Formats: sequence, C-alpha cells, structure tokens
Amino acid sequence: MKKPKIGLIGDYLKKQKTVLAIVTLSGIIYNVGMTAGPWFEGRLAQCLSDIINGTKGLKDMVQLALFYVAVILVVQVMRYVKRLYVRKFANNINRDMKKDLYHSMVFKSREELEQEGVGSLMTKAIADVDACVEGIRKFTTEVFDTGVVMIAYFVMLLSYDWRLTILSMIFPPIAFCIANRLKKTVAQSAKAYKGSAGLLNESTYDRVGNALTYRIYGQETRRDCIYEKCLTDYEDKAVRANLWENVMPPIYLVISMAGCLFILWFGGKNVLGQGWTQWDIAAFVTFMSCFTKLSAKSSKAAKLFNSVQKASVSWKRIQPFLISKSPVQKEAQAKDIPMANAKKALIAEHVSFHYEGCDDLFSDVSFSASPGEIIGITGPIACGKTTLGKLFLGELAHKGTIHICGNVVYMGHDTELISGTIEENILLGDVGDAWKALSWVQMDEEVRQLPNGIHTRIGNGGITLSGGQQARIALARTLWHRKEVLILDDPFSALDMQTEQKIFETLRTLTKDCAVLLFSHRLSLFPQMSQVIWMENGRLLVSDHETLLKENPEYANLYRIQTQGSEKHEGGIDDEG
Repeated sequence: MKKPKIGLIGDYLKKQKTVLAIVTLSGIIYNVGMTAGPWFEGRLAQCLSDIINGTKGLKDMVQLALFYVAVILVVQVMRYVKRLYVRKFANNINRDMKKDLYHSMVFKSREELEQEGVGSLMTKAIADVDACVEGIRKFTTEVFDTGVVMIAYFVMLLSYDWRLTILSMIFPPIAFCIANRLKKTVAQSAKAYKGSAGLLNESTYDRVGNALTYRIYGQETRRDCIYEKCLTDYEDKAVRANLWENVMPPIYLVISMAGCLFILWFGGKNVLGQGWTQWDIAAFVTFMSCFTKLSAKSSKAAKLFNSVQKASVSWKRIQPFLISKSPVQKEAQAKDIPMANAKKALIAEHVSFHYEGCDDLFSDVSFSASPGEIIGITGPIACGKTTLGKLFLGELAHKGTIHICGNVVYMGHDTELISGTIEENILLGDVGDAWKALSWVQMDEEVRQLPNGIHTRIGNGGITLSGGQQARIALARTLWHRKEVLILDDPFSALDMQTEQKIFETLRTLTKDCAVLLFSHRLSLFPQMSQVIWMENGRLLVSDHETLLKENPEYANLYRIQTQGSEKHEGGIDDEG
C-alpha cells in the first residue's frame, strides 16, 4: 500500500484560484484607493484656509467634498467585494480542511484514535482548523489591507519629502523586530494553550461518559479534582496566550507613531519655507495623515505576525490528519485494472498482513468478487477473519494490492449504535422510510410493539435493546446505506436460524448490484453462498461449499457438527410439540 500524501496549504489555495483572483483585484483597487483619503484631507484643509483668507468660497469646498465622497464610495464598494470574497475564501478552506480531517479520522483504526485521545481529536477537528483558517484569512486580508496599502502610503510620502519619510520611518521597523523576537514566545504560549484545551476536552468527555462508573466506585470526588486541575490549567494558559496576542499591539502602535515628532518639527519647517521641501498646509496635513495611517497599519502587521505564528502551531497539529482519501480508495481509483477484471467489484491480489513484531497472520491472499455475489468467509477462531475484513477499509497497512470499484460499507462485531432513536440509527440523517429497512431484518413488528415505535430512544450503544436487536438495527443501517461492496462481520451470530434464513433471502435480493463478503463462524447458510473461503494457518482456500465438504476435512467436520446440532435442536422442539 502506498503511503498517502500529506496535505499542503498550497493544495487548498489552488482550489480557490477564482476567488483569490477576485480578492486580488478588488484588494489592489481598494487599498491603492485608500491613499485618496489623506490627499483629500489635505486639500480640504487647504480649501478651508483659502476660504478663511477669502481666496475661495463655500462652493469650492462643497465640490471638493462631493468629489471626495464619490471616490470614497467607489473605494468602499471594492472593500465590500474584497471582504466578501475573503470570507468566502476562508469558509471554503475551512470546509475542505474539516472534510479531509473527518475523512482521515474515519479511516484510522480504533487503536490509533484511542491513542490520540478523543479530546485532542475534537480540538484538532474544530479549534485547530478554525485557528489555522483564521490565520490564513487574516494573512490574506492583511496582505492587501496592510501590505499593499503600506506600500501605497510609503510611495505617497516619498513624493512629498523623501528625507523626512526616511527619518520618520525609523520606528515602524523597530515594532516589526520586537514582534519577530517574540514570535517564539507567542508560538509556545499558543501551543501550550491548544494542548491544554485538548486535555480539558478529553477530561470533559471522560467525566461525562464514565460518570456512573466513578460514582459506583467512589471515585467521583477524585475525578472532579482532576477535572478542576485541567480547567485551571486551561484558564491559565488561555490568559497567557491571549495576553501576548492582545497586549503587544498597542505597544507596537506607540513605537510606530514616534515618527510623528519628526514630522511636527521638520514638517513645520517645510511649511515655513525653512525645511528640505516647500510645503503648503495641504501637503503638511496629507503627509501627517498618511504617516499616521501607515503607522497604524504597521502595528496591525505586527499583530498579524503573531496571528500567523498561532496559525502555524495549529497547522502543524492538523497537517498529519489532512489526507483527502484513504489508501484503499486511492487504489480503487487506479486505472490499471486488467480488462478481464473490469466487472469485478473487489479484487485482492497477493495480500499479506502481520501485526508488528509477529509472523504473518495470513499471506499471499488472492480472490475477487463480482456484483451479485455473496462470499462466505470462515475458519477457526483467531484465524484472522475480522482483520481481513478491516483491510478493505484502509485501517491496516498490508502488502499486495486491493482494488475496489466503488465504495465500501462495513458492519463489524461492535454495532456502534448512537444514543438516539431507532430511526436516527438507521437513516443517519438521510430522509426515507426506516420501516422498510426494519422489515428487511425482520424487526418491524417488534418495533411496532414499542411505546414510541421507531422513535424509541435506545440509549448509548443501544443499551436498552437485546444483542440480537442491536445487531439487526446495525444490519438495517448497513443495508440502507449499501454501496458497491458490503463487508458483514458475523451479522447473524445473535439470531435464530429461521430469522437468519429470512434475512439472508432479503440480503440476496437487495445486493444484486453489490459484492458481499460475509464473515461468519456459523455455516448453515454457506451452501447458498456464491463462493466459500476457508481461512486456516495463514492461508485461504477459495472454492464452493460442495467442493470444500469433499476436499477439506476441517471445514466438513465443522459444518457437520453445526448442522447435526441444529437438527437435534429442531427435532427436540417438534417432539415437545
């Protein structure tokens, strides 16, 4: 199996090329247009002075003001367009990242998920993606609202007095340097905050999920103390992280604005005709306004620097999870499947697997399944049946190749029912008739006898139901959401043989366009299977029921024991009748 490619930021940006083009165009127009503000402010101040001196009238002021309003209106329209598409850009990336993240988690093994920790995964899935995307949004916004506009302001300042511009611009770089020196501190505080948030989420999940257990064993007070410690640690680290993010920007602004002292002194000399350049009141007001706006933007740029540092922390945490497709799905889309196998739903070729530090559980496994086939797979206990089924989900790394033409739906040993109603457990958000699915598994009449029928809540994991009812609801859900390949791991183990036969007949009808792998230790249905696979000692024997009865003593003996036992049981019932 090929190792899946880890996601890159560029992969998400490329998907938003059109949106970014609109952002770029509107951002340049808007931010270059921002220089019109200081220019008009200067002209208005000069016009007011001229009115006072009697050289201009109110009409001149009104005309200038109307022109100012018209220009600013155009600039603000571009601002609206830019912000709208920046938000759309961020929302699209947030959607794509979470989609890939959730998809990646679905294809991780239970062991990997438990090792990572539920709380930590919840933080990655929500908080870290949001923080990362917010950093991308701020960066995209400030590239224009800070970068482009600062360049425009700087060019404008140079056009008025290049010497005074260079002198007054000594201080903004100092703010940048301070922000750069503090980036490690900001990143560390952000990392500590995210880690603490993950621990708190995990502790909250544990406290709620295992509350009854802690209460029964008298550990509730101790668990509360542990939770309070996590909460206190989270609060402390959150305050520290926010302190570095929110306290420093005002300091950056004060440092950047220090250049105003030079402008007041040397700019005043320019107005008096004693400086480097001859200025009027309009030039002085425009220069001061332009520098003030530039300094404010430079302080935001420093804040942006800190935001990007926080976003980079979140990106490093979620990047390993951003795999858009599972390894099995990638192989399923391969275009090099031989033409002879073009109609196969599933092909396994020379597949081998072993757990770390152990010998091969099975090796050189090859078989195929066509739509409409139901393949029974059995063997002694611990021969690797469940492990083989999970290979088709991409949960386990293996040797050899697996081709799947379409998608896989899996029903395992654990029914994994949600704490909702029977209908919610079957449809999982789809719109449809769940009664139909219940009839497929011979459970509709039982559910009609319940007080709330299909709307009965079954509790966490289906605790209010029997094992057979849990299995049938899980099977109804699997059949409702059936895809090109169905993998059923012992779906009938908790059912009587009569119900098992009825459900199997329905299964054959529903899966005429699907390939079904049915793993089971019960062999009563195996004479009706399209193929039978016997697993033993790391090898698979692919054949049919009748041939295996003749050629494989272990299979024949197991089938004979099971069928004789069931016949005696049925005979006893008849005698009693």
